[in-house]
Amino acid sequence: MHRRRRSALTVSAALLCAAPLLAACGSQAHPGAAAVVGGDRITVSTVQAQVADVREAQSASQQAAQVTNQSGRLARAKLHGLILDRVLDRAAADAGVTVTRAEIQQMRQSAAAQYKGEKGLRAAVLQERWIAPDQIDAFLREQIQLTKLGQALGADPSTPAGTKVLGDALSKASKALKVDVNPRFGAWNNQQIQLGDYKAPWITQVTKPEQPAAAAGA
Repeated sequence: MHRRRRSALTVSAALLCAAPLLAACGSQAHPGAAAVVGGDRITVSTVQAQVADVREAQSASQQAAQVTNQSGRLARAKLHGLILDRVLDRAAADAGVTVTRAEIQQMRQSAAAQYKGEKGLRAAVLQERWIAPDQIDAFLREQIQLTKLGQALGADPSTPAGTKVLGDALSKASKALKVDVNPRFGAWNNQQIQLGDYKAPWITQVTKPEQPAAAAGA
């Protein structure tokens, strides 16, 4: 169980990768909105607040200048994560999956143990994944959702068939939510579960089509 949680944390953390610089202002259809998901607005101010939390947390570190220079990439990653949170919520609800506070705390304790304590965990995810301390629980909740969703669907993410099942569930949820992204931030791809050209490695793997047996053995 400990190993499974560690794998989920390591793989899914790739969500917060680099992305191009984008302007942050509302469209005419949705003033002040970076995106609308399932009828709910993700405001530009919400994205900016998450970016600010990371900047504040790293302000005293040697990474501060680098983070400031990469603010556009950080904003893009945060918006991607906010959209994905809602897609995961929908897919989890469709599959009857729930996550408890106790499960989040248990996983946090397990993750902290990997980094020799809570301080080590905070430092690691802040530096490596641009996750501020107050964003860690939401991140861990996402990991638990993914794991439990795969279990509910009988999908083994380590196999092509399993990744296809999980990818199809996320794609279905994404389409149902009718994700509408402000053009200044790019466009959301329902099939690949990604924002514009922003590619999260684990999502690419999950949503790739199942290879024919002949090709897989080539």
